[in-house]
Amino acid sequence: MRTRPPTIKDVAEQAGCGIATVSRVLNGTGSASMETRRKVLSAADALGFEFSALGRSLQSSSTKTIGCIVPSLANPIFAEVVQAAQHEAHREGYQLILACSEYDEVLEFQAVRTLIAKKVDGLVLTVNNAAGSKALELIGDRQLPCCLVYNRPSFGLPSWAVDNRAAAREVAGAFRSHGHVQTGFLALRFNRSDRARERYEGFAEACSEIGMAKPVLLEIEEQEGHLLELLGALLSGHQDLTGIFASNDFLALAAMKAARTLGKRIPDDLSLVGFDGISTGLLVDPRLATIETHPHTMGRGAINSVLAKLLDRPMPDQPAPATTFRFRTGGSLGPPGAGKADGREAATSLPSNE
Repeated sequence: MRTRPPTIKDVAEQAGCGIATVSRVLNGTGSASMETRRKVLSAADALGFEFSALGRSLQSSSTKTIGCIVPSLANPIFAEVVQAAQHEAHREGYQLILACSEYDEVLEFQAVRTLIAKKVDGLVLTVNNAAGSKALELIGDRQLPCCLVYNRPSFGLPSWAVDNRAAAREVAGAFRSHGHVQTGFLALRFNRSDRARERYEGFAEACSEIGMAKPVLLEIEEQEGHLLELLGALLSGHQDLTGIFASNDFLALAAMKAARTLGKRIPDDLSLVGFDGISTGLLVDPRLATIETHPHTMGRGAINSVLAKLLDRPMPDQPAPATTFRFRTGGSLGPPGAGKADGREAATSLPSNE
């Protein structure tokens, strides 16, 4: 059984070709037949060989690059993280290499492998599910300087994150103070976002403690094209539901649009609260009530944690959990309308096409 890391020679022997051919294929230079490429790539995969292993054997100098992986740039919160991280990296002479995982664990793992192969000096990333992430396991195996952002600490890696449970508990209190009893929770599927799961858990725990009903859960895909139908079904099946807590502002704003299409007034017929505090929530009417976070602080903190390891500096101080968020009031949260609290309102139906 091999105890040493695989080498390019091992790949060449398994693929049945020369070392120079393996180098051309893995480096993407020169010509090679499709069959040869298939054999080389299959052998490299079977042996667990990363092309960066060749790079490290040829040179030990820094590439002055740091990889950054986020689930999506459609959500402005991650765009702000990237912008802050890039600014800090540039100040130290590093370039950021960006990849989006699209909330897909396979793409997430492939992005990590690609960045390792490109010999990045470190990584800043948000993963789908930190506790069981194969990508984080790979990073740990390579002992690559890394910091998580928005995920909780996992695999012994540092993290800059929001106290999701505490923030969600504050949302429950805000709903209760306005007289709500039955609420819903709208989220990305929990296997695609451990942040959404933590927010639901904190919200549900607080609802139970303060005399509210268990929140009704509605999980959707990131690019769900049927939110209107799903929201209509949710409201029809739970006529006493008076408010929805969305796991991020992007979903909350989509729910606001869908609710209005269903003929619902915000907040008279349905209150909405988001999470993240994106600026777009201040531009809608009514203004979105939400949990404000600090993505620039998170991005700066995460990249500086990686730079501290690379440049042998002290790690930056972490903020106190209670300071990682604040509740932002908004007109989207109000008391339940007359007839809602006791469930007497008529069933919700989709608009007629007639």
